[in-house]
Amino acid sequence: MPAFNFISVKLALCLIIGILLGFYFPIKIHLLVVVLLCLLLLLLVLLIKKSATLNVGFGVIAAFLMIGIGMLSVGLANPIFKSNHILNNTSNQPHIWQGKVITTLKPSSFSNRLVASVSYQDSTKVVGKILVNYPLEIDSIKIDHELVFFTEILPVNPPLNPHQFNYKSYLEKQGIYHQVYLKNEDLLAISIKSRSLKGIANSFRTQLIKNLRKYNFSDDEFGVIQALLLGKRDEISDETYTNYQKAGAVHILAVSGLHIGILLFILQYVLTPLTYLPKGKQLRTLLVVIILWGFAFLAGLSPSVVRAVTMFSFIAYAMNLNRPTNTFNIIALSIFFILLLNPLFLFQVGFQMSYAAVIAIVWIYPKLQRLWYPKPLLIRKLWQLLSVSFAAQLGVLPLSLFYFHQFPALFFVSNLLIVPFLGIILGLGILVLFLSSFNSLPDLVATGYSYLIFGMNTIVAWVAQQEAFVFRAISFDSVQLLLSYLILCYLLSTSVKHNYKKLVLTLSLIVIFIGWGIYLKHQASIKSEVILLHQSRKTILLHRNGLELQVLSSKTNELNATITNYKIAERISKISTKSLKNSYAITKKTIYRIDSSGVYSANFKTDYLLLTDSPKVNLNRVLNILEPRVVIADGSNYKTYIKRWQKSCMDKKIPFHYTGEKGAYYFEQ
Repeated sequence: MPAFNFISVKLALCLIIGILLGFYFPIKIHLLVVVLLCLLLLLLVLLIKKSATLNVGFGVIAAFLMIGIGMLSVGLANPIFKSNHILNNTSNQPHIWQGKVITTLKPSSFSNRLVASVSYQDSTKVVGKILVNYPLEIDSIKIDHELVFFTEILPVNPPLNPHQFNYKSYLEKQGIYHQVYLKNEDLLAISIKSRSLKGIANSFRTQLIKNLRKYNFSDDEFGVIQALLLGKRDEISDETYTNYQKAGAVHILAVSGLHIGILLFILQYVLTPLTYLPKGKQLRTLLVVIILWGFAFLAGLSPSVVRAVTMFSFIAYAMNLNRPTNTFNIIALSIFFILLLNPLFLFQVGFQMSYAAVIAIVWIYPKLQRLWYPKPLLIRKLWQLLSVSFAAQLGVLPLSLFYFHQFPALFFVSNLLIVPFLGIILGLGILVLFLSSFNSLPDLVATGYSYLIFGMNTIVAWVAQQEAFVFRAISFDSVQLLLSYLILCYLLSTSVKHNYKKLVLTLSLIVIFIGWGIYLKHQASIKSEVILLHQSRKTILLHRNGLELQVLSSKTNELNATITNYKIAERISKISTKSLKNSYAITKKTIYRIDSSGVYSANFKTDYLLLTDSPKVNLNRVLNILEPRVVIADGSNYKTYIKRWQKSCMDKKIPFHYTGEKGAYYFEQ
């Protein structure tokens, strides 16, 4: 039976469509409820009448009902429709806020960070989540701590440069719309009034980490052990994490579907003797699910772990039924229930990639096994492992290209060398955690496990050094993402049952995919623009002419992430760098730049006046002499100067653009 014929698959797809529509085109809650009640009533009428059109009519109305439920679920999570949400009760003044810590985040270079659920604004009861930035020297705040602080909450700013990571959008998809920056004196109280399950799990995990620190693990090994077993990646060095990325093995560092899947199969095998008892299969499934959730508790009940355990709890049930054809049905049910409880999970990259990998394995792996089934046991096992790795990578490839714009071609090497032993690494790791929690871990076992992690890191580092096999800076947009998955689905469908219409449709999609790529390249080749980026303590001008990009900066040897992101998104094929000059001509317009020297020409009239590196000039006099149409200041200037210049321009009614507030400036041509 084809996967898309399952009722659960259709329900999950309709729910996803509803969530997307509800998120991007929000409708008032009461209107949605009325529509849903009407659809439900119509369904009941069809059921009572049992008319000849029941099948078609019932299916169509049920689909619309499920789409409506998806829209309602995401609408209930949308603060626009909550009168007591902080989004609808904020003012540009400091208030006393009371909230509870629900998540701690990896610290930035300047501050610690956490997410708090707010309950009171002064004495008014409110709801909502806030990103809290607080001083690095305060390290005692944990999950479940109640915070009281006095400050003004701020909106999360959108990106200031083109194609920069949109942190504002990322937080909004987690229900976070505001942030605060606390100083020591702003934090009025820290206390614990009640404990949540997640808070207890986090405390337990913290104690486990404390116990592990007593043993002689190196920093790199300890960071990987925390990530591998406890889902805590804060202490992995940048170099180690980059190596895992390049080797296509970064999924090993996140407690997710791979780990839970391996643990599931280990438990199924170890608990096989239970199946000989009456009701043994049911007992084994119950124990497996309990142990999986115990491991999730061990890993701090992070969202990625909870999602993975939920999914594999359903799969464990399907394995108990011993009906493999139901796997798609069970996966769809897990998607349905997870998204029904938290529709915003749909927008998280981890959720998308986990399910893409699992669905690809279930769909593609059997086809690869039918393609070739070697008789020698060792070759067969290697082929099975390679097939699983290839299927998973093929499933997540479009998402990897869309989000990360790179593809490690040697992923199968790292997976072939590591994944066969990951069961041993996980099993021994859980034993290490268990023994260390009772301070009874033998040094021999700790040393052996340390060597095991060291060996894994060494293999990954070697694979990562093969730079020629890491394809980077791949331009891939949302249209290509959608088309690539459609092509993959139709190719797999055609491989099962040859069909002329499917073949024509598949070839048509491939032609459209190639044509879209050619169109984008052509559009890029005729585009021309000049942009002043916002950069802290430096000035960068971009002059783009077709597929070539000229970077004008005081530091010509520096190409940062902002420029790289622009290059990838705009399909630039060539980049050159030059030093900044004091004046430029753009068609019939001119740009004049005054830097820290404060020197300028008295015989020069300009369209754009660019102020960089905090020049000590009398701006009123400069404006009278140069007569600019627009004044622009970038991130290389002191903020105190910005305020003074802004006032001078306002007095003379000259537009003033500060990139730190309004973002990158696009010059007219």
